[in-house]
Amino acid sequence: MNENLFASFIAPTILGLPAAVLIILFPPLLIPTSKYLITNRLITTQQWLIKLTSKQMMTMHNTKGRTWSLMLVSLIIFIATTNLLGLLPHSFTPTTQLSMNLAMAIPLWAGAVIMGFRSKIKNALAHFLPQGTPTPLIPMLVIIETISLLIQPMALAVRLTANITAGHLLMHLIGSATLAMSTINLPSTLIIFTILILLTILEIAVALIQAYVFTLLVSLYLHDNT
Repeated sequence: MNENLFASFIAPTILGLPAAVLIILFPPLLIPTSKYLITNRLITTQQWLIKLTSKQMMTMHNTKGRTWSLMLVSLIIFIATTNLLGLLPHSFTPTTQLSMNLAMAIPLWAGAVIMGFRSKIKNALAHFLPQGTPTPLIPMLVIIETISLLIQPMALAVRLTANITAGHLLMHLIGSATLAMSTINLPSTLIIFTILILLTILEIAVALIQAYVFTLLVSLYLHDNT
């Protein structure tokens, strides 16, 4: 009970060296692959889910936007597997680190915006000034739209960090309460433990949904610039 509430969010080290890189590289090793023409049910289900997700995200894109399909599918798989592994006991979730989420969001957002300025500079500049804007409001709207554009990667990173961190903290608090009540009141312990199980199921859903939301928003930014 004396454990630090935020201890699970501290980046782990091995012999004084950061182990976050190894943890980030670990999830791809869990994705099964097959060298055979006829695959098993697990591989078939995995391929069906990837195809379904890719089709849903790429439907609205043109030919240039669809060149990002491999990157976006890899992104959603990476975030989903990282979030799910972080639900295991005594594990570390890299997506609870704002620095890592910014490292994913900023390059993807910047790539989409730069692509928009290179291919459709008139449409890209038109976003800063909506049609029919009164002349006195033009400077203010340009500033607001510029801030809105620059804050997009921060919003992506903070949304993912906040949702994953909040879920882990809540599970930690309820788990600690379950352990504390186990020696005091058994019926109350069973109730709290049931809540913990339901919360765990919810967090599994949140882990997958947040991976989808992050990737979908990057896809929308790409769509607006292609």
